[in-house]
Amino acid sequence: MSDAHPDIKALPFEKALAELETIVEQLERGTVALEESIALYERGELLKAHCDRLLKSAEARIEKITLGADGKPKGIEPLDVK
Repeated sequence: MSDAHPDIKALPFEKALAELETIVEQLERGTVALEESIALYERGELLKAHCDRLLKSAEARIEKITLGADGKPKGIEPLDVK
């Protein structure tokens, strides 16, 4: 992520997603001037990339419990998200 937008890098997922949704609504309404639309679109792209990174990081940390033949937990392994 660009250091020109450290505010985005500091946003938690929920706030970044909420801001991205607001930007999408503004652009869909079509009431924003061209230059502002371009700036909003660019910020939206940065927010989307940030959200994607946060989701991938969360997926990498999620683990599933494995069960033995007796049905009891025997350990954990990475969650296969494919």
